[in-house]
Amino acid sequence: MAERPGTVTSINVVRSVRVRLLAIALLPTLVILPLLLGVTMVRWSGKFDALLITKVNSDLTVAHQYLATILENTGERLEGIADSARLRDIGTEGQEAPLKAFLEDNRQKLGLDFLFVVNADGVVTASAGTAATRLRVDWPVRATALGGKASHAMDIFSEQELSALSPALAQRARLELLPTSNAQKDDRAAETRGMMIHAASPLKLPGRGAMALVGGRLLNQNLDFIDEINDLVYRQASLPEGSQGTATLFLDDVRVSTNVRLFENRRALGTRVSEAVHSAVLGAGQVWLDSAFVVNDWYISAYEPLVDSYGKRIGMLYVGFLEAPFARAKYETLGSIIAAFLGITILSIPVFLRWARDIFRPLERMTQTISKVDDGDLGARTGLPPTGDEIGQVAVHLDKLLGRLQQREGELRAWNEELNVRVEQRTQELQLANLRLEATTKQLVMSEKLATIGEITAGVAHEINNPIAVIQGNLEVARSMLGDGGDVAKTEFNLIDEQVDRISRIVGKLLQFARPEEFAGYVERLRPESVLSDCMPLVKHVLNRAGIEVVRHDDATGLLAMNRTELQQVLVNLIVNAAHAMPHGGTLTLDSVDEQRHGSQGVAIMVADTGVGMSQDVVDRIFDPFFTTKRQEGTGLGLSVSQMLIVRQGGEITVSSVPGAGTTFTIWLPQVL
Repeated sequence: MAERPGTVTSINVVRSVRVRLLAIALLPTLVILPLLLGVTMVRWSGKFDALLITKVNSDLTVAHQYLATILENTGERLEGIADSARLRDIGTEGQEAPLKAFLEDNRQKLGLDFLFVVNADGVVTASAGTAATRLRVDWPVRATALGGKASHAMDIFSEQELSALSPALAQRARLELLPTSNAQKDDRAAETRGMMIHAASPLKLPGRGAMALVGGRLLNQNLDFIDEINDLVYRQASLPEGSQGTATLFLDDVRVSTNVRLFENRRALGTRVSEAVHSAVLGAGQVWLDSAFVVNDWYISAYEPLVDSYGKRIGMLYVGFLEAPFARAKYETLGSIIAAFLGITILSIPVFLRWARDIFRPLERMTQTISKVDDGDLGARTGLPPTGDEIGQVAVHLDKLLGRLQQREGELRAWNEELNVRVEQRTQELQLANLRLEATTKQLVMSEKLATIGEITAGVAHEINNPIAVIQGNLEVARSMLGDGGDVAKTEFNLIDEQVDRISRIVGKLLQFARPEEFAGYVERLRPESVLSDCMPLVKHVLNRAGIEVVRHDDATGLLAMNRTELQQVLVNLIVNAAHAMPHGGTLTLDSVDEQRHGSQGVAIMVADTGVGMSQDVVDRIFDPFFTTKRQEGTGLGLSVSQMLIVRQGGEITVSSVPGAGTTFTIWLPQVL
């Protein structure tokens, strides 16, 4: 049987409404929000990388200023010695031994490798740290001093010049070159030159002519010097945990003083900088601010050229920090945002689809009912329960109209039958009139039916248009608000807000143990046995599932000060770890005792298990962030966060473990009165 045109049109209308409702529900979540999220993540990633470059540039500025200060201080202090009355008195007396002793004393105070007095002919009249009798005076630093003005600079001394000063200096300066990835090709086997802090000051002695006081400090393998720069630039806690700051002094492209490590206890002395950095900094004289491969890892790096007294680029100053921890933190943040978005989307899409289905399902029921009525089934009804929304009101009104139509149809049929009986009793003369009356009656019935159906159709169309107009209006408002930057529509999405709020409350309760820093409250005076008792219901199912027996000894009498939620989080984490270490059952011992540490009275809480235990190398790394032995279950943050919470309250957490015998974690916190 072919479908009637009216039925096809009704079904198409319902399908069109369904498509529109699904588009309204899913378009913001699956198209607009991912697009905004992607743009935001790209912009945030760029800002994050730019912030790292800004930081390393600031670090380079600090290191540069420190190096400049060292040079200036060396020159000023040398100038002060040259102008001292003591030196003039000793020089006037002309005795060599006191002058040499005076120079040696000041050399050691200034941390110099040599200090000597030289005249314009290059003759050394007195010295400390060198036995040379004649030295060059054509250095710009020395020539300036002999001309009457103090000067200082960084200069490169050849192996012969170092040997002339002191064989020990030449030996200190020598570095065997090590093969380095990405470095320029070089056939040299060793670097024999020395990078020197070189300073000179004019010395005026009666009757002696032009003289200069010259001092120098060798920077090759001067680890104290580079460590001072590193400690100044990267003070403790200036970088996130897991990152590492480094500083290096280059002679040309060779690391002559560095705290970059080749291995755990060996510095990367003698390694060379990459070819790209060499070309940019030493070749073009630019400052390098970018990621660079340093020896064996990638660092956020800053290099600047160093020039000598001739104005020639002789080396580089470098500072930088490991890129991996920052990259890992960035990708973890991006991953958590994406995971959160996907999680919320997965949870919300079924809700959206259900809401949409609750709207178009009544519309389909009403369409089917109208089709049945159109086919002659006047007893068809939607059967939908009354609701407070517009569609529910339309359904109830439709059922009332159909009931009224059925009543009218029954009345008309009864009247028709009565007329037929009366017509049969009339004479044959009235048959023609009866036929005409019957035709008129049929026409009246059809007109009444058409009028009633027209009224129903008009009412349904009117009632359906109202919710459609509301839906379309809300869609326009939503689009307008999203176009202005994603401003949240409060009224139109009230149902969505309620469900999101519900989800937020549920998630908020679960996050109380994963992020303690966000839910940390005020510090309370706690009894350890009370906190342990509060923790047991939280881990009861874990212990029962593994068949673990719990033994408690509550011997502590003192009170401790800590936020209850944070302490519960730490204890629950330790108890759950202990349960994982005893998958086939065992004994969990919970002790609390008074214990004195570091001269302070405190409370110690022990969590001991009889599980598989840990090796010493695992124990050494157990509190490292992201380190875990549970590859499929954990993130490796539980113990590091627990340690942070305990240390923040002035306490400490320790662990002892024997493989195959079990593990004991001890939390110690100071007592409060």
